[in-house]
Amino acid sequence: MLAAGVDERGEVLPSKGWMALRRLNWPKTVPPPAGVYVPDRVRRGVEEYAARTLRLALHRRNIVAAVLATWPEDPSRRTDAEWTLLRRLLPAGVSGAEIRNRTRQIGGYAAGHGQLPAGLCVLEGPPQVAPLVLLAAMDRQQVTLARVDEVTARLRVKLPLRAAPATGRDWAWHVIDIRLPATVTPDAVLHTPTLRPTRTGRIAVDLPHSRPAPATNATGHTLALGFDWGVNTLLTGTLGRLTGKGQTKRVVTDGRPLVFDATPVSAALHRLRGVRETLAAKRDHYRALADGLGSPHLAWGEHLDRARVLEDEHARVCARIRHLNTALAWAAARWAVDQAVALGASVIYLEDLAALEARGHRRGNARLSGQVRGTVAEAIRHLATKAQVAVVTVPARGTSRLCPGCLATLTHHPAPDRLSERGWKWAHCTGCGLSMDRDHAAARRIVSRGLLAQTHTTTDRATGARTIHTTIEGTVRLVRRPKKTTRRLRRQHHAEQAPPRPRGPKTTPGKGHPTPTRPAAPRGRGTRRAAEQAPGQKTSRRMPDVRTVPATTPIPGAVQRPAGHDTTTPAAVPGPASGHGVPAPHRPEEDLLRSSRVRLSHRTCRRRTRAAERTGFHHLHATAVHPLTPRFGPPDSDRTRPRRARKAWKPQAHTEF
Repeated sequence: MLAAGVDERGEVLPSKGWMALRRLNWPKTVPPPAGVYVPDRVRRGVEEYAARTLRLALHRRNIVAAVLATWPEDPSRRTDAEWTLLRRLLPAGVSGAEIRNRTRQIGGYAAGHGQLPAGLCVLEGPPQVAPLVLLAAMDRQQVTLARVDEVTARLRVKLPLRAAPATGRDWAWHVIDIRLPATVTPDAVLHTPTLRPTRTGRIAVDLPHSRPAPATNATGHTLALGFDWGVNTLLTGTLGRLTGKGQTKRVVTDGRPLVFDATPVSAALHRLRGVRETLAAKRDHYRALADGLGSPHLAWGEHLDRARVLEDEHARVCARIRHLNTALAWAAARWAVDQAVALGASVIYLEDLAALEARGHRRGNARLSGQVRGTVAEAIRHLATKAQVAVVTVPARGTSRLCPGCLATLTHHPAPDRLSERGWKWAHCTGCGLSMDRDHAAARRIVSRGLLAQTHTTTDRATGARTIHTTIEGTVRLVRRPKKTTRRLRRQHHAEQAPPRPRGPKTTPGKGHPTPTRPAAPRGRGTRRAAEQAPGQKTSRRMPDVRTVPATTPIPGAVQRPAGHDTTTPAAVPGPASGHGVPAPHRPEEDLLRSSRVRLSHRTCRRRTRAAERTGFHHLHATAVHPLTPRFGPPDSDRTRPRRARKAWKPQAHTEF
């Protein structure tokens, strides 16, 4: 009856669950137990919770029915025609993870019973409900919520003072002051919360809030970020810019990879999953022993007590995994949005999770199944909406198969120096010679698909999610950013603009003679020999790379040092009477002790650093957020990015685009 959406008279059911149940006259069939008084406003919350649970069961039943109606010949790999037919029958907004999980669940049932299940009620048991109080089902006579100041909200709930209240005096208002976190801005609109008890005996308040979001454009983007999903490297992105019009339209990139490496957190989650499975196996073992012995046996209660302890520990480990996944997802989303804002990108392109399927790789399935990609995608959409950045998903099929430079088939290898072996981490193209990380190459293809096919963007009316289903392939050209002028070019430009200086010896007031000229510094990396200073030739203050005077012979037993660091020569200290320098006594054992201490301290720091990088949540490796130069970024931006200093200047052509 809920699936039909109409009542007995043919009228559409209300959106609120408790009103829909009362329209269908369902609450009358379940009277309260004898001796229990349930106020009408309290009954509303119970009916709303029941209606939401039933509607969620309807959603699950529709998914199971669609998968059963299009059951493939090979459940592990559907064809394109089977995927198309399944998508037509599925409800809107169903992710690939839901399809995969339901397919595996139905496959397991068929393997155990020899036939497919008839529906959801055969496949699963009754739904499990949590202890919640939905205050949204009550009116203002029962619940009120008002903001006191920017950081405090006041919740007033009217509750009875006796078991069976008869008059208004038997009711009283209970005031709860809620401390608002920093994420709730002063302009946010607060909605009626939900109350739920915790394990510590306290009451948690789930406070929903909303704020007006600026509108974002679906098309017209020229600067975009594309991110590819990975296992340990959760996100790998690159920046792309759309240039040209019509047939000359192309995508260029600066070649800088953006990496969010979550290897330490992934290792911690993998370890916690192993602990969780071990605890579940022990718990089930003790329960099986207790069921086999029966209640009259002496060890029956002992086995149940051990199973109860393991159940509590299992719940704690599950909560720890959930908290780590949530923290990791929001950290990755914040990093991705910060990169887009700093680089001036107006859109973020992600792989469509509904079409993202692992094919033929059995190794690493545990880590792939524990990925938080759905949570990361939702968090990116939430944060990007606040920053006025659009988020669009593109087809994921074949992003790692073709070369982004020439669209030839890539070969995958374990490392760049092991191109003769088969692997999955490194991508190499035999056509154009491209050699880079596989995820980085896929990110280039993702940003190219998004920018070239942005006119085919569709928006879901129910969820507001934007997706591109049309695939337009195009090459991505690597364009170097214009470099800053070197010191030599700046000096040359300054010399050309400045007025010419008069030739002749330079004299300083108070000096009776001109400053003598110095020999010019030798150029090149060949023979180092002194040259006479030519008239009008500039001198160089650059320090020589190699010491021009040979180092002294070290004292036997002292520490060997390279030429140019002559620390074994005895120092000179002033004498007691004459004032001239006399050699100070040298102690080779002091140099040895000092050197050993330095080496020991460096080794200790390295050990601590490497040990810290392998564990803990605070050791994520992510690309720093740097803005682009004005030439690559938006035309009206004044962003600058520090560049790596070069040792020597070489004339190179600057590419403009």
